[in-house]
Amino acid sequence: MQCLLESGLGEVVAVADQDGAALHAAASLARGARAHNSYASLLGEDLDGLVIATPSGAHARQAIEALECGLAVFCQKPLTRTAQEARDVIECARRSDRLLQVDFSYRHVAGVSRVRELISRGELGEIYAIELAFHNAYGPDKPWFRDIRRSGGGCVMDLGIHLIDLACWITGCTRAQALEAQLFAHGRTLAWPIHEVEDYASVQWRQESGACVRMVCSWNLPAGCDAQIEASFYGTKGGASLRNVAGSFYDFTVDRFRGTHRENLASPPDSWGGRALLAWAERLAIDPTYDDAAEHLVDVAAIVDHIYGR
Repeated sequence: MQCLLESGLGEVVAVADQDGAALHAAASLARGARAHNSYASLLGEDLDGLVIATPSGAHARQAIEALECGLAVFCQKPLTRTAQEARDVIECARRSDRLLQVDFSYRHVAGVSRVRELISRGELGEIYAIELAFHNAYGPDKPWFRDIRRSGGGCVMDLGIHLIDLACWITGCTRAQALEAQLFAHGRTLAWPIHEVEDYASVQWRQESGACVRMVCSWNLPAGCDAQIEASFYGTKGGASLRNVAGSFYDFTVDRFRGTHRENLASPPDSWGGRALLAWAERLAIDPTYDDAAEHLVDVAAIVDHIYGR
């Protein structure tokens, strides 16, 4: 919200939260905004769009209610817990003809769009291998993350979904074939279908292009640093990679590879955290109508469903 307030792209006229302390903090940040302690009363406001930042299990219902009220929606990831919920939300957005976007923020790290351009123009050749990793040494700090009814899943739903989105969005390949997954909770192997949250996942699938994708993600992994984050793409003419710096959650380098040669495309500092929200606000100001790019969200959710054996 802070980035939106500072950008001048929009005005925060109302905030809502059932938690009194959180509501007070939000209202203090957005001075002059009307405070609501229920979502229903918030929807009674005269709004153009709504930002949803609630537990994942509430996203589908809240997004549909907002869209049916004629509001554009920007939702924290994941949009929904399942692909069917995603289909329901996107159908509502299409029917209501309202803009719907999700906070897949790593798309907006400096240099990432350049990697997408290199691949789309064929400058890396035929992509045959994609390596993805997201390890969070701490894990989530809110209890609902570990309740699968409210979260929809564990580290894959929380962290891996960013990597899945990057692999699909950067390459334009959204289908997963021959998917295999191993999920663990406290070192114990989980069986399909998954009925409890996982804290470690190792997944492999093949894109429709033939590229092999390998992904690992975790909570509370004793990795010797705060985080390990990587999205690397290797082709017949070269490669490119997004990698975090020195265990940071926020600092990234983006590089292009030609054999043993490395070309830096972007490095810190880079204030990328709010760019997805600002991109939504910019689009909303120009055209609040439905954007069929949202249908990509079903493809991402379908891969997550497959990982969980749904």
